[in-house]
Amino acid sequence: MSAEDGLFGPFWKPALHAKSLARRGLDLVFPPRALDGGPSTIAGGLPTEAWSRIHFLDGPVCDGCGAPFDYDQGAGARCAACLARPRAFAAARAACLYDDAARDPILKLKHADRPDLGALFALWIGRAARDLVAEADAVAPVPLHPFRLLKRRYNQAAEIARPLARREGLVYLPDALIRRRATETQAGKSGSGRRRNVAGAFEVPERKRPFVHGRRILLIDDVMTTGATAEGCARALKAAGASRVDVAVVARVKEMAGLTI
Repeated sequence: MSAEDGLFGPFWKPALHAKSLARRGLDLVFPPRALDGGPSTIAGGLPTEAWSRIHFLDGPVCDGCGAPFDYDQGAGARCAACLARPRAFAAARAACLYDDAARDPILKLKHADRPDLGALFALWIGRAARDLVAEADAVAPVPLHPFRLLKRRYNQAAEIARPLARREGLVYLPDALIRRRATETQAGKSGSGRRRNVAGAFEVPERKRPFVHGRRILLIDDVMTTGATAEGCARALKAAGASRVDVAVVARVKEMAGLTI
């Protein structure tokens, strides 16, 4: 569990600092392998050939949900889905599409004890969401339920949000949001099923409301599918007085079929 996930922070920081130093020392002796199992890389990232397979969203995207457009439709353009059903958050950006190439490194962060990958993904988000980062006052990760956090030992969204906030000079709010009930996994659920699953699941604790009130919050997560989780978090932040909530993720799903997150 990360010291900066909002639980037991003061007691975990020395241990985490020692762990970070130990990891850096090991990296000098045993250079990290590439995420795809290829040759060692300087920063434990992706070799050139693997980078070329990832579909980074460098072109025009929907301002509302970050979905890629086939052509530039002008500043602030929104897709049909966002026009038909406005989101609880103001805007969203994703660094890349969630496909076979991007799935492996993201799942390594989430399930394979690789929190060090969070810094790499923070760089991706900082580039893809530079307009939202420039407007933000604070960064907050999508929270895990305490039971899941104890099992996983760290919140993958927090491992991305923390280095992003540090590099951009933004306030980091690791526990501005809590997940007050354990929800089922979103995998395999329809859009409406996902919204029902997270309905009322998030809140801003009373003691954290002063840190949220009046601020423009950039919400960070690893993957966006339908946006149901992000919307649940955005509603809670706005109810606590946030002036605006935007969302930035490592990857977004283009088609739900056949993808497990």
